[in-house]
Order: sequence, then C-alpha cells, then structure tokens
Amino acid sequence: MTPWALRSTGSLAGSAGLVGSVRPPATGALAMLKQRVLTAVPLALVVLAIVWWAPGIWTQGVMAAAMVMAAWEWADLAGLRAGAARLGYAGSVAGLIAVAALLDVPARAGWQVPGLIWWLGIAVWLLSVSRRSAIPPLPGWLRGAAGLITLTLAWLSVSAIHARSGLGPLWLTLLMGLVWGADIGGYFAGRRFGRRRLAATISPGKTWEGVVGGLLLALLVALGVERISAGAAGDMPGLAWLLPVTVMVVVFSVVGDLAESLLKRQAGRKDSGRLLPGHGGLLDRIDALLAAAPVMAAALVSVS
Repeated sequence: MTPWALRSTGSLAGSAGLVGSVRPPATGALAMLKQRVLTAVPLALVVLAIVWWAPGIWTQGVMAAAMVMAAWEWADLAGLRAGAARLGYAGSVAGLIAVAALLDVPARAGWQVPGLIWWLGIAVWLLSVSRRSAIPPLPGWLRGAAGLITLTLAWLSVSAIHARSGLGPLWLTLLMGLVWGADIGGYFAGRRFGRRRLAATISPGKTWEGVVGGLLLALLVALGVERISAGAAGDMPGLAWLLPVTVMVVVFSVVGDLAESLLKRQAGRKDSGRLLPGHGGLLDRIDALLAAAPVMAAALVSVS
C-alpha cells in the first residue's frame, strides 16, 4: 500500500523506493496520484457493485480469484522464481479455498479466534524485529507457509462477513471503507506531517503521523456509516462497539501493510508485481485487507 512518506532532510529507503531530502516535483506527484485514482476508483466501484447486487457466490468467487492472483505474487516473495513453482503455489491456495468452500467453513464457528491469534502473533513478531538494527532473513518455506495461511484466512473472513444474514454487504462495505480510509488518510497525513518513523527497519517511509491520519479518517468513515445506516440497519451495534472495532481494524491494517513490506524487503522487491498501474501488484493493494478482514470477522462473532 501507500508509503506514508517522511519529510525529513535525510535520505531514507522507503517501501516504494528512496525518500530523500527533496520531494518529487509537484507535477510528478500529481501524475502518480492521478494514475492511482484512475486505477483504484473503477475497481472499487466494481467491487462494491458485486458486494451489494450480485449473488453471494460472486463475492466468494471474486475474492477467491484475487487470492489466487495474490498467491502468484506471494510465491515470488517466498523465493519461488520459476513459473511452474509459482503456478503450483497459486494452485495450492486455490485448492485450500476450494476445500474450505466445499466444507462451508465460512459459515462454521471456531476458526475466527485462531485467525485473530495468527495476526496477533505476526503483530508481536513485527514489533520485536522492528527494534533490531537488522531483520534476520526468513527462510523461503516459512514465507510460503505464511502465505498459504494468510490468503486462505482472508478468503474465509471476507466470505463469512458478506454471508452474515441481513447486514453482510453493509459489514463488508464498512470493512473496505475503513481500510481505504486508513490508506487515504495515511497517505496525505504522512506526506504533509510525516516526521516520526513507524518501523524504520521494516519500512522507513511509514510514519506515526500517517497512522494517526489514517485512523482519524477511518473513524470518520465509521461514524458516517453508522449515521447513514441508522434505522435502516436496526441490528447494527452502537458506537460503543463500532469505534473500538474501527481502531482494531486500522491497527491491523497497518500490521498487514508492514508484513508485506517486510516480505518485499526480504525478497529484494520494490513492489509485489505490476498488475495495477500506480499501485504495483495486487498484494500491494490488498495487504491491509488481508489482516483487517480476520479482525472484523472475529469482532462480528460478538454480534448476534
């Protein structure tokens, strides 16, 4: 996702390249922003149309296709360079999702808490390595195994959220709105106010100011959804539930972002791919969602 660029006078290696003492020309920055918008907005509209008006199986199918394409990119980050090996890895993710679909795992109870624990473990590990001067290399098999779990868990979570009776499309829209809000707020707040590095050894271009900006915009999104849906969605929990969950979702969206940044750093990659103009690969676009979706799915267990 978007690096929350520092404005310091030193030269820093950010997740999307070098963030130096001189900002890129305004025309270049505007051109890149325009390219990102022209790519993201049509995709977002298509996704929202499917979420709200297509049969539920379409959402599961689109998400499965996205996870398989993301697996192709993840395979490269795990050290699988040969096309056949990457294809086999993507096929493994497709197989896991197919088995989960056949067993109707999204509708079952019990997997949400382990999914949350998975991302809590990743968050704790990222916190520990971020304090080191250098991050120890992760073996390819471990990066690959993590991808199998992460991508399958993301599919389960999105499918379960969308399938919730009555409010499924609303919940999934809220999740995406929070992730997008955190990304957009982080981008602009980081560019304008970014000073304090969030995790220098993982992604030096990301800042605490960007995190705060993303959280504030996500909270506004949550408040907006709550106001708009008031009355129309009588079973929706109040702000006492919604605001803490929003904070959790945003925090873990940052964890997902950092986790992918670390994978790219270990693989020596600037982007996960070149699928989306202005964004890089598909993983670069959905890294935050991979972590945020299991958190939302676990939170919704408490909602009747």
